[in-house]
Amino acid sequence: MTTALVLVPLIGAIIALLFAGCNAIKVKKADRGDEKVIAISDSIRDGASAFLARQYKTVSVFFVAVFALLLAMSYFGLVNSYTPYAFITGGLFSGLSGFFGMKIATAANGRTTTAAEKSLNCGLRIAFSAGSVMGFVVVGLGLLDMSVWYILLKYLFKEGAETITSAMLTFGVGASSMAIFARVGGGIFTKAADVGADLVGKVEAGIPEDDPRNPAVIADNVGDNVGDVAGMGADLYESYVGSLVSSMALAFAAFKTANGSIEAKFLLLPMILAAVGILASVIGTFFVKTKENLDQKQLLKALRRGTVGAGILFAAAAFPILYFILGKENNYLGFYFSIIVGLVSGILIGLFTEYMTSDTYAPTKKLASKSETGTATVVIGGLSLGLISVAGPIIIVAIAIIGSYLLPGGGDKGLLGIALAAVGMLSTLGITLATDAYGPVADNAGGIAEMAGKPEIVRQRTDALDSLGNTTAATGKGFAIGSAALTALALIVSYKDDLLKAIDGLTKENLKFDLTNPCVLVGLFIGAMLPFVFSALTMNSVGSAAQKVVVEVRRQFKEIPGLLQGTGKPDYRSCVDICAKSALSNMIAPALLAILTPVAVSLLLGYTGVVGMLMGATVSGFLLAIMMSNSGGAWDNAKKYIERGNFGGKGSEQHKATVVGDTVGDPLKDTSGPSINILIKLISVVSITVISLAKIGLLQNLLK
Repeated sequence: MTTALVLVPLIGAIIALLFAGCNAIKVKKADRGDEKVIAISDSIRDGASAFLARQYKTVSVFFVAVFALLLAMSYFGLVNSYTPYAFITGGLFSGLSGFFGMKIATAANGRTTTAAEKSLNCGLRIAFSAGSVMGFVVVGLGLLDMSVWYILLKYLFKEGAETITSAMLTFGVGASSMAIFARVGGGIFTKAADVGADLVGKVEAGIPEDDPRNPAVIADNVGDNVGDVAGMGADLYESYVGSLVSSMALAFAAFKTANGSIEAKFLLLPMILAAVGILASVIGTFFVKTKENLDQKQLLKALRRGTVGAGILFAAAAFPILYFILGKENNYLGFYFSIIVGLVSGILIGLFTEYMTSDTYAPTKKLASKSETGTATVVIGGLSLGLISVAGPIIIVAIAIIGSYLLPGGGDKGLLGIALAAVGMLSTLGITLATDAYGPVADNAGGIAEMAGKPEIVRQRTDALDSLGNTTAATGKGFAIGSAALTALALIVSYKDDLLKAIDGLTKENLKFDLTNPCVLVGLFIGAMLPFVFSALTMNSVGSAAQKVVVEVRRQFKEIPGLLQGTGKPDYRSCVDICAKSALSNMIAPALLAILTPVAVSLLLGYTGVVGMLMGATVSGFLLAIMMSNSGGAWDNAKKYIERGNFGGKGSEQHKATVVGDTVGDPLKDTSGPSINILIKLISVVSITVISLAKIGLLQNLLK
C-alpha cells in the first residue's frame, strides 16, 4: 500500500507535464499570422532567449561556487551530505519552469494576436492555453523533483524519515536562489524597458503604447517574457515546493513515534494532496471560455469559473484522502478543515486584491479620477490605496493561522495544520498560475497588434485581455504572498525543530525566545529592515536602467531622420542591450543580501538572533509586498480605465498623469513586490541549511 502511495505524486507530476505538453502542441498548431506578425514575434522571442541564456550563464557561476562550498561543508559535517545535490536540482528545476514558460509565451503572443482577429474567445483560448503550459510545468516539475528525491532517499539510499525531510528542506535553497535571480533580473529588465518606453513615447512624444516608432518597444515586449513569465515561473515553483517541503518536515514532527520513526503515508500526505490539486486544476481549465463581450466582468467570470471550479473539486477530493490516510484517531476532520481554511483564504485574498486593483470597482475608478488634479494626486492616491489594502490580507491570514492551528488540536499537529493551509492555498496553483501567466501573453499580443497595424477591434480585444491580466496578475501575487507568510511560519518552526538536533543541550523546555533578549530584539530589527533594503536595491536598479533607456530613446528620436514621422527605422537592439546589461549587473547584490544575511546573523547573534530575524522579515515583508503589488496594479488599471475613454481618454493630461503613476508602480508590482515573498523564504531555508553556524553566535554567547 505504501508503494502505491509513493506513486501517486509521481503520477500527478506526469499528468501535469503531459497536460502542459498537449496545451503547448495546441498553441503551436494555431495560425502564426501574416509576415509582419511573425517577424515581430520572432524578434521578441530572440531577444528573450538571448537574455535568458546570458542570465543562466551568469547564475551558473554562482551555483557552481555554492555547490563547491556546500560540498566542503558536507565533508566537515556542517550540512547534510545530500544538500549540495539537492541545491543543484532545486535551482535547475526552478530555472526550467521559467524557461519552458518563456518559450511557450513567445510562441503564443503572435498567435493570440491572430486569433483575436477572429473573436475575443479565440484570443482568450490561445493566451490561456499558453498560461496553462506555464502553470502545469511549474507544478509538474515541482512534484516530479520532490517525488524522485523521496524515492531515491527512501528506496535507493535507505534513509530514514528524519534525513529525508532534512534533505528535502535544503533543496529549497536552490529553488529560492534561482527564483530570486530570475525574479529580480527579469523584473529589472522588464520594468526598465516599460518605464523608459512610456515616459518618452507616451508622455513626451505623445505616441501610442507599443508604437513601432518607439525604440524601446521591443525591449518592453521582451521584458514581459523574461520578467512576468520566466521570473514568475521560477518564483511560484519556489513557493509551491516550499509549502510542500515545510509540510513534510512538520508532518514528521507531528506524527513521529518515540523511536523517531513515522509511517510513510503521513510524510507523503502533502505530495498526495498536491497531486489531487493537479487533477482538479486540469478539469478546471475546461470551464474557461467567454462570449464575444469586452466587459471585464464577463472575462473575470470566465476565469473564475475555472479557478473556483478547481477549488471545489479539490475540496471534495481531499476529504476521503485525509480520512483514508489519517483516520479518526488522528483528527482527519481537523486537518481537512485546516486545508479548507487555506484554500478559502487564498480565494478571499484573490477577491480582495481584485476589488482593490480592478477598474471594475470603486477604488481604482476613484484613483483614476485623481488624475483630474494632476500627477501628484495620482501618486498619493495610489500609495494610500496600497497602504490601506494590506488590512484585508493581514486579517484573512491571521484568521487562517489561528483557525488552521486550533482545528487539528494545537501543538505540533496545529503547526502542521498551518503548513497544510499553505498547501491548500497553493493546491490549485496549476490553474491559478495559468490565469496569471496568460496576462503577459495578452500584453505582448496587444503590442504586436499595434506594431503590425491591425484593425482597431483587434487592439480592443487584446486590451480587454491585457487589462484582465493585470488583475489576475495581482491576484496571483496575492496568492504567492499569502502562501509565503504561512510557509515562512512553517519554516521558522522547522528551524526550531532542527536546532534541537543541531545543538547539544537544547530541549523544548529551554528553547525560549524572549523579546527582552537583546539578540532576539536585534534580529527582529534586522529582519524587519531586510525587505526595505532589498526593495531599495531593486527599485534603484530599475530607476538607473530606465534612465539609460530614456536617454537612448530621446537620442534616437532626435538623431534618426524621420523616426517620429514613420519613415525612419528605430534601433531596437540598443534598448534591449541596455536592459540586459543593467539587469545582469544589478541582480547580484539583492540576491547576495538575502543569502549572506542569515549566515552573518547566525555567526554573530546565534540561533536566538536568527529566529528574531526570520519573524521580523516575515511580518514586514508580507506587509510591504502586498502594499507594492496592489499600488502598482491599481495605477496600471487606472491608466487603462482612462485609455478606454474616461476622464479625457488617451492623450489627455489626465492620461499622462496616470502614465506617470503607472511607471512609478511598475517596479513596485513587477520587480520589488513579488521578489519579497522569495526573500522571506530564502532567508529561512538558508538559515536551516547553515544551522550548525548558529552554535557560534559570538554575541549570543557573550551575553549569556
